[in-house]
Amino acid sequence: MARTLSAANAKARFADCLRTAEQGEPVVITRHGKPVAALVAAGELKQLERLRSAGPEAGLVGVAGGWKGSEELVQALARSRRKGSRRTPRLDT
Repeated sequence: MARTLSAANAKARFADCLRTAEQGEPVVITRHGKPVAALVAAGELKQLERLRSAGPEAGLVGVAGGWKGSEELVQALARSRRKGSRRTPRLDT
């Protein structure tokens, strides 16, 4: 579960925030009670950047990989054809 701190409190306890994020627990920083940033471990940032760059168009290929032996799965998914986008059912009927 993410720890939440105000910007002023995060500034005052920055070293503690770094340790918390380094141990794998995100730290959410708020301004006027609204979340504005998150401090995460560097490894998590790399994964987030990979997912963001893949975008929703990449489908399963965008989330596959990143663990030992996953290269074969990534290649198989990349070779497979997408069926196209799904139709969204109407909810107002």
